[in-house]
Amino acid sequence: MTSEQKQFIRECRDRYLGDLKENIMPFWLKYGLDRENGGVYTCLDRDGTLMDTTKSVWFQGRFGFICAYAYNNVEKNPEWLAASKSCIDFSNAHCFDTDGHMFFTVTGDGKPVQKRRYVFSECFAIIAMAEYALASGDMTYAEKALELFRRTRKMLATPGFLPPKTTQTGYSHSITMMFFNVVLVLKKVIDDPELDAQLAESLRILKDKLISEEYKTILESVDEDGHLVDTIAGRVINPGHCIETAWFLIDAAPLYPDPQAVRELGVKIFDWDYAWGWDEQYGGIINFRDCKGFPPQDYSQDMKFWWPQCETVIAALDAYLVTGEDKYLEIHKKAHDWAYEHLADKEYPEWYGYLHRDGTVAQPAKGNIFKGPFHVPRMMIRAAMLCDDILKLS
Repeated sequence: MTSEQKQFIRECRDRYLGDLKENIMPFWLKYGLDRENGGVYTCLDRDGTLMDTTKSVWFQGRFGFICAYAYNNVEKNPEWLAASKSCIDFSNAHCFDTDGHMFFTVTGDGKPVQKRRYVFSECFAIIAMAEYALASGDMTYAEKALELFRRTRKMLATPGFLPPKTTQTGYSHSITMMFFNVVLVLKKVIDDPELDAQLAESLRILKDKLISEEYKTILESVDEDGHLVDTIAGRVINPGHCIETAWFLIDAAPLYPDPQAVRELGVKIFDWDYAWGWDEQYGGIINFRDCKGFPPQDYSQDMKFWWPQCETVIAALDAYLVTGEDKYLEIHKKAHDWAYEHLADKEYPEWYGYLHRDGTVAQPAKGNIFKGPFHVPRMMIRAAMLCDDILKLS
């Protein structure tokens, strides 16, 4: 590692931590945190003005996790710990239906608005309670997280409990990916045979069903036999999801009997899907590709969303840490520079979420039901940790 590379990594670490503490967290604590009802609002305009009091249930878990994650890994800020508890308590009080399945959105004071067929709300609630247990030392939250994890697995295994999206059955990348991270976070505070079973199952599904050596990617959905469903929807590649899976695997590798094989798989997936996702003309990770090269048909197919750029920053540093190959430092620098040039608002705090392919801003709001305080602060925390690890080894 050259002296110039070391200096850049130091500057990145300091920038990530500085921006987290002085820009991102203050923005959401000032404008998003609901000090009357508890929880967090995310529908914020560019300057923090509240546009809609509808609350994303995902983000009660996501911000609950982020505040505890920052407390555990950046500084023991009591405001962060209190915000984490506020989101978790609001979620537990208002975001579960009578059947145990969580809502997708609720009103500001917690009345149900929308429920969806997925279990992503549950996954975010689990990691929030687990990370908060580590931060607070209150292991009742770890036990609640494990209980919810077990219920979530049961929901997925119970035919008909979650309405199917289509009549075709098969395997999905999204929930497989999320369970790697859910188990990784849970295992920091509690252990259980079901966690080990899920780790094994997720890796088996990924390797045997979802990974395509032919197309050098992870397919977003496949049939029961792991074969490509040769339709527009079946051919979708989501590079951001694949890159996120890559670093989840690298981080979870120590939990497996053969950690090196899992690390190598994570690095291979990153290589594949960085190649699919990076836009050589304009820079940045593009939203969607078609594995056979047809024009993708999603309305946002050639946009640049905030979160794939964040995942690329983390994955590149992770890949360098486990391989020592300079190409990953180069990828990190490209992703870091592009994100800060195009996504970081130069006038107001926080990052834009939605860009056109050429990197110009599509709409300037800082949050909605899907974008809020998760991917950007998670990137800053995890990337700063990885920068520290790299500097220690250099």
